[in-house]
Amino acid sequence: MDFVNSEIIGRIGFVILNRPDKRNALNPQLVNEVTSVMKEFNANETIRVIVIKSSDKPFCAGADLSYIKALSDFTFEENLEDSNRLKHMFELIYNSPKITISQVEGPAIAGGCGLAQMTDFCFASDEAIFGYSEVKIGFIPALVMVYLREKIGMNLLNKWLLTGSVFAADEALKDGLIYKISTPEKIESEVIAFADKIASSTSGDSIRLTKLLMREIPPNRLNALELAAKSNAEARQTGDCKRGISSFLNKERNKW
Repeated sequence: MDFVNSEIIGRIGFVILNRPDKRNALNPQLVNEVTSVMKEFNANETIRVIVIKSSDKPFCAGADLSYIKALSDFTFEENLEDSNRLKHMFELIYNSPKITISQVEGPAIAGGCGLAQMTDFCFASDEAIFGYSEVKIGFIPALVMVYLREKIGMNLLNKWLLTGSVFAADEALKDGLIYKISTPEKIESEVIAFADKIASSTSGDSIRLTKLLMREIPPNRLNALELAAKSNAEARQTGDCKRGISSFLNKERNKW
C-alpha cells in the first residue's frame, strides 16, 4: 500500500499523505515516498505550486511509535542514516524552487509539525493543532530547529521547543508559524485559489531565484550584498525577466 498519493491539477502538484490508520506517522516508507514525489514535482516545469496535505483530518502525528521503539536498538550509524533520510525530505520541501503550501486540518505534532513548517505557507483549519512534543519522550527536534530558527526568534523557540506543549491554530498564527486560518469547509478551496493566484501572477524564474537568495544570504551585510548583486544580474538574464520587462514597457498584462 502506498503511504503517499500524488495528483496534478493544472499547475498545482498535490502530495497527499495517505496512512490514515497511523495518523500519517512518519516511518521510512512514508518519508521515502514523500521524497520521491517532491523530486518529481520539483523537476516538473509545468508545476508552479506544491501542496502537502492529508487524505484524512490528521495531518501527521510525528514519528511512528513502533519505529521509535525500533530506533532504541539502532547503532549510531543506523540512526544517522535515518536522520539523513528525514533531512533529505525536509531539504526538498524547504528548498523547493516552487511555492510550497501545507494544508493542515488536524493534528500536526512533533515531526509532523516540522513537516507543516517546511513549506512557504501553512494554511490551517480552525480544528488544527500544532506542537513539538519531542522533549517529553527524550527526543530533540534537532532538524526542525534549524529551519524554525529562520522563521521565529529565540523566545518563541523556547516556547515551542522546550515546553513540549500543544497549541491551537490561533496561537500558531499569532506566533507566525502559519499563514492563514480557514474553516474545515473552506480550507481546500482557499488553498487552491491562493495557489492559482500565485501561479498566474508571478514569474516562476523569479520565485526560484528569490527563494534561493532568501536561503543563502549570509549574516555579514557586505557578503550578503555581493551575493545579492550576483543574483540580481542572474535574474536579469532569465527569459521571464526579459518577457516581463517587455510586457511592462508595452503596457501589456503578463500571463505567467
